[in-house]
Amino acid sequence: MEHLKKTNMSDREIMDAKQGIERKTFGFRDPVVKNVVDKFVSRSDVGYAKYGRTLDTERTGGHKDLLGYLNDIQEELMDAVLYIQAAREELYEEKN
Repeated sequence: MEHLKKTNMSDREIMDAKQGIERKTFGFRDPVVKNVVDKFVSRSDVGYAKYGRTLDTERTGGHKDLLGYLNDIQEELMDAVLYIQAAREELYEEKN
């Protein structure tokens, strides 16, 4: 591990190297798409830090079944509706 730190790699890059994860870089013609991809990667990092596994290892390791994923989707969509309502109320209050 010490030899990896000497190459100025981030902790994430070191962990990826140990696990044989290959990183690719992409050129984006659309900065909006790049921003979304960056958010996906960041969100994945947050989830991994919190749960210690990826969605793939969660799925293949039997940590969650189809009903668990459907429940997660439903809860996330319910949260999204609440965020939409809060944003609408914010816009309404700004107009008045």
